[in-house]
Amino acid sequence: MSIFSAQTSIRKALTNAVMLVTALCLSLSISISTYLDVKEQKSLIIDKITILSKIVAYNAQVTVLFDDNETETERLKSFESVPLIKNIHIYSIDELSNEPVFFSSFNASKTPPVPIKVGSINDLLVPNVKDKVIELVTPIVYEGNTIGYVYIRGGLDRLNEYINHKIMIDILLTLFVLVLVFFVARSIQKRIANPIDELSVLLQDVSKNHNYETRAQKTNIDEINQLAGSLNIMLARTQKQIERHEKDKQEIKQLNQSLEEKVNQRTIALREANQELLNTLERMHQYQNQIVENEKMASLGQMVAGVAHEVNTPIGLGITGSTLLRDKLAEINTLFEQKTLTSAHLKRFIDDGIENLDLIYRNLNRAAELVSSFKKVAVNQDGEMTSLVNLHNLLSDVVLSMRSEIEYRSPKVNINCSHDISIETKSGPLQQILQQLLSNSVIHAFTDNQNNEITFDVERNESSLVIHYFDNGVGVDKSIKKRIFDPFVTTKRGEGGSGLGMHLVYNLVTQALGGSIIYDELSNEGAHFIITLPLNEGVV
Repeated sequence: MSIFSAQTSIRKALTNAVMLVTALCLSLSISISTYLDVKEQKSLIIDKITILSKIVAYNAQVTVLFDDNETETERLKSFESVPLIKNIHIYSIDELSNEPVFFSSFNASKTPPVPIKVGSINDLLVPNVKDKVIELVTPIVYEGNTIGYVYIRGGLDRLNEYINHKIMIDILLTLFVLVLVFFVARSIQKRIANPIDELSVLLQDVSKNHNYETRAQKTNIDEINQLAGSLNIMLARTQKQIERHEKDKQEIKQLNQSLEEKVNQRTIALREANQELLNTLERMHQYQNQIVENEKMASLGQMVAGVAHEVNTPIGLGITGSTLLRDKLAEINTLFEQKTLTSAHLKRFIDDGIENLDLIYRNLNRAAELVSSFKKVAVNQDGEMTSLVNLHNLLSDVVLSMRSEIEYRSPKVNINCSHDISIETKSGPLQQILQQLLSNSVIHAFTDNQNNEITFDVERNESSLVIHYFDNGVGVDKSIKKRIFDPFVTTKRGEGGSGLGMHLVYNLVTQALGGSIIYDELSNEGAHFIITLPLNEGVV
């Protein structure tokens, strides 16, 4: 946990910080010193073992050469007075096998013998420290020939005692230094914390009693003096600001009167706009019976739910915004009548008023866009005159006119239609249908601009013309496949989608053109719509 936690104070934080830094520095210093000291002691022991091994090897030249192991055994007993030496083996070289064999040994008092190390001679030619002992093998050389080996095993008991003794001294020294540093830190923290406490008491007095005439006193710490000076400047400016506010009350009173008149005018205008929106909502309910054309389309309940969700939400937000604005106006009027209105109140009222008016405007604009969409769905396309339309030319013109709207998804558009196919129909609704299908694929089907493809396949038989529309996008969600032509069915709810696009396509195909449209639910990839239009006498 950090020493500067949210629950601590400057006194505790300062003491803890000094103690922590001191402890870390002492620990690091003592650890390094102990490590180097132990390393040096171990190096001295190795040097001593090496020297003793060489001495034994030198003295054993004659006894090994003349095979006098009794003399060598007696000589080795002199090492009883050397606590460092625990075991000594002397090996001679057998003349027949030329291999080391046991010659003589020495074991210190209360020290068990060790196994013969003939097989480990090469590994112990350099000092080997392990398991609290040190082992070393030194060749016995006479006139340049190796006639034997000396194995010495020394104990590290003295080194371990030295390490324990040094650690105890280091711990006591650390405790002493920490106690000393603790008292020094307490002395420093008093010099720093006491002036801060005085400033805190002063600020509490200003906050509670509004005593802006008081001033902070100088201390012996430069940083706190700078803080006190800034506080004094702030108190002086606050005092002047209060005096200025008293002079501005009359001007604020006149401004409030003008503002109240403007707010009343805006409130009346908002009420009128709200009433118009409510009337529009009522008309939207009347359009329900005209939008639903057969039993497969959305029921009256779904239509009401769609209208309520799409229209009531912005209207409700607009009413809420106007209500909040009215409440703010009542609040500012109360402050004005009580003669407690300040510039801060007025500034907050203006900011809140702008925010509420922006909210009302956005939602009224959204409601107007929805009303436009509803009207578009309800438009009767029967008034347009029929004409002879070349299908290939119409498809090409639609794709060309939509190029700027679909190019950000970079779809490849394939038109599989004979140049000779023409039909007597209404070109406006048909063009609108094709544009809506293209827009629907770009918005809903394609998630990026890679490998997107749209295909128009046009077929004709004796009585009808069939247009197959394909895209290789993500397809239609299973939950809405059965209701794709219903009004207010969309997967983009809350993202700008109203769910009226495919419903408009259905109305235009069935009402304006007298045909039919179905969605192929068995399509494995993307979306597949089949539009069937009746052929009249003008078909070529």
